[in-house]
Amino acid sequence: MNIRIRSILTCAACLAISLGCHADEANTVKIDADVWADNWFALYAGDTLIKQDSVAYYTEQSFNSESFSFDIALPATLSVIMKDFKENDTGLEYIGSRRQQIGDGGFAAQFTDAATGELLVVSTENWRCISIHQAPTNKSCERSSDPENDCATTMQAEPVNWKSADFDDSDWTETVVHSSQAVRPHGGYSSVSWQSDTKLIWTADLEMDNTVLCRFTIPAPD
Repeated sequence: MNIRIRSILTCAACLAISLGCHADEANTVKIDADVWADNWFALYAGDTLIKQDSVAYYTEQSFNSESFSFDIALPATLSVIMKDFKENDTGLEYIGSRRQQIGDGGFAAQFTDAATGELLVVSTENWRCISIHQAPTNKSCERSSDPENDCATTMQAEPVNWKSADFDDSDWTETVVHSSQAVRPHGGYSSVSWQSDTKLIWTADLEMDNTVLCRFTIPAPD
């Protein structure tokens, strides 16, 4: 076997979630993950997609959970995009109906060492997050008959290289833990056996913050 082919095969065997051939295979761990989102999420390792919600974010009342496994070298910094359901950039739901309203988001996740059952990381206030779409910033427009003109919106692009492990997120805020009464987790949330340390999180405003980016680290097992 020539050197080039052997190198390609070695890289292919490094990790299911490709972090490059420099990853230490001795630290590769199979992770069992449970994620619930109102309304949608996508989880990444670097620019590699690990898992995204199987139901599109623009699907009304998509409160399903996703349970899945993946292999990765630890410690590892992961990133997640969270989106609340909205019909358009006004941030409103059910526009033109009697149910027209401002929606609210919510997210919970836990990651376990599949081999040992050790809980490695859960969604908490320690995650670093930023909201890149806030709407409506004038909540008084909630019942407007012309929300596209009356509702104000603030949007920004995803920061460059924000999924990179060495991205500086020091100016991002810590996320906010919200109560189950505030989030009202429906659907697939009750199908998961959540650990007591797993929190329902979002940024500060469950209603106005529609697209949220978060970063967190899964540590190496003890």
